[in-house]
Amino acid sequence: MVTSSPDSNVASTPDPEGQSLWWWLGRLIPVGLFLAAGIVLILLLGIAQRVGWIGASGSAKKTASADSQQIYTCPMHPQIRQPGPGRCPICGMELVPASAGSADLDQFAVKIEPAQRRLAQIQTAPVTTEPVSTTIQTIGAIEIDESRQATIAAYINGRVERLFADYTGVQVTKGDHLAVVYSPQLYAAQAEYLEARATVQRMSNTSLVAVREAQQALLKNARQKLVELGMTDEQLSELDTSSKAESRLTIYAPIGGTVIEKLAEEGMYISAGEPIYRIANLSTVWLMLELYPEDASRIRFGQEVAAELTARPGEILTGRVAFIDPKVDEKSRTVGVRVELKNEDGKLRPGDYAEARIEVPITPQGQVYDEQLAGKWISPMHPQIIRDAPGSCPICGMDLVPASRFGFSDEPIGRQASTVIPRSALLTAGKNSVVYVETDPGRFEIRNLKLGPILKDKAVVLAGVKPGEMVATSGNFLIDSQMQLAGKPSLIDPTRYVPPQNRNTPMQFESIKIASVEGPGGEALESLYQTYFAIQNQLASDKKPSADAAGHLFQLATQLSKEPTFGEPVRQQLAVVAKNAEHLPHLSLEEARKNFKSISHAVLMLATEVRGSGAAQPFHQFFCPMVKDGEGDWLQSGDQLLNPYYGSQMLRCGEHVRTIPPETTAANPNHVHPEQPMNTEGAR
Repeated sequence: MVTSSPDSNVASTPDPEGQSLWWWLGRLIPVGLFLAAGIVLILLLGIAQRVGWIGASGSAKKTASADSQQIYTCPMHPQIRQPGPGRCPICGMELVPASAGSADLDQFAVKIEPAQRRLAQIQTAPVTTEPVSTTIQTIGAIEIDESRQATIAAYINGRVERLFADYTGVQVTKGDHLAVVYSPQLYAAQAEYLEARATVQRMSNTSLVAVREAQQALLKNARQKLVELGMTDEQLSELDTSSKAESRLTIYAPIGGTVIEKLAEEGMYISAGEPIYRIANLSTVWLMLELYPEDASRIRFGQEVAAELTARPGEILTGRVAFIDPKVDEKSRTVGVRVELKNEDGKLRPGDYAEARIEVPITPQGQVYDEQLAGKWISPMHPQIIRDAPGSCPICGMDLVPASRFGFSDEPIGRQASTVIPRSALLTAGKNSVVYVETDPGRFEIRNLKLGPILKDKAVVLAGVKPGEMVATSGNFLIDSQMQLAGKPSLIDPTRYVPPQNRNTPMQFESIKIASVEGPGGEALESLYQTYFAIQNQLASDKKPSADAAGHLFQLATQLSKEPTFGEPVRQQLAVVAKNAEHLPHLSLEEARKNFKSISHAVLMLATEVRGSGAAQPFHQFFCPMVKDGEGDWLQSGDQLLNPYYGSQMLRCGEHVRTIPPETTAANPNHVHPEQPMNTEGAR
């Protein structure tokens, strides 16, 4: 029987502490190989990057990283901004980098692609010229014509014994009896008059002259007293016939019309001057309007007004302006305008409201044509009184005046056309008004406008656009947002827009006829050209013109501008050169280049008109379209382009326009001697 020792299990398990070196090497070698392989792989990646084997993938990662930081926006909805590409959640357009427009050299316009245009629903309409008129609409009230009112009052103290017009609204005619007033005062005055008359009749021719004249004076005064107490000529004649004093006085209507107010009753005691009736003639009424000062300034006396009563819709009445208040009401800030309306049928009732419409042509404040007033005479107080010949107004008695005095022409005149745009094309914010003009297909340019009157569906433009140009009428707010997004002038800040008023094409000449100048004048002229070329080379080298060159140019131009052998156009160009060259050395480089532009234009004109007799060198005209404010022409002695307006910044920017010969061919027809007047006919 075999038995195991207790230590037999222990002997079968390896003891790490008692292992040999080979055992440890077997365990550590795989780990070391793995670490070595990693180190070798890192070294190989570094070498590959240096060599350029993985350069493309590296820059792609950089681009992706850079793009991940780029903000994208929608061209039509700039409020949409996100940190990566995609599509607009509003219109579905592909997003573009927010700074995409920053490199756009077109400072005053944006380019809209056809797809963007369709999505934005951009529409255009032409700028037109047409006669335009505006209609002033307002509400007014019918009032009584103040010139056709009368108050019936007592001339004496007494008692109202009878009233014939015993209620308000009674129609009366001129001369109708209205009331009977009992007055002892009147009776006493009549008795006094009759006694004075009898006394005069009893006096014989033998009476003293002084006594007789005194008594006649008393009679005259007594009669005048009765007139002052309200007796009419007919009543006085009746008193003379009857020779019987009456204590009752009948009061008659001074005008025909309607009793609008009854102020006394029968049996009522009244004092002298106390009113009994108020009568108004309603055959003519007033329509009282309140207009804003700018509207009131555009209408004139006698202008026709159409009115429609609220109580009689559909019935149009016509009247004419009878009065324009010369002052503005301080509270309402309006101007009162009075229109005179005929009311012979009595349909117009004072207190009723009416809507008035006044058509005003949009023209300068000159004469206007009104067929009803052409060659007519009109009352200065009642514009409804219109006559074919001079005369008096039957209402107020004033002399009629020609209608032309109030700005109406005697002959038909054409209405002046105005430049107008659709109202929807106009974008306004405060005092700023802009439109977007499609100058080329898809190119929309901002224009700052000077506006005239704004009508219901049109706007009159005084400056900013020309007839025939196409303006955006729909989608223009989206175009404006594109301008804002690109940091260009927009509705928010249109003052950054400076309209390109200067020429941006090379100078052109109808013909080039060069006159040859002999003697010292020709030599000085050629010296001027060479001095100009020296300054041109200095500017092209980013150097300010030297004092010697600028001073020499100024002296030569001043001297030649006084030369009598030169024609007036040539002397004018030389004066321009002298004016701009005088302070040339003291200016900054930028300012010197501005003055050099004017000098270049003048020298270029001179080179096409006059040269020295011994000149053999042709000149070269160049033009740069990138010069600020345009007109970037200059002259060079050589044909290698050296831009003096930008120097090293854009030294080769420009184009060669033409070569100007030193003289005109065909036997030199313009050869000029100093003693002869020079033919300086050149291009203008």
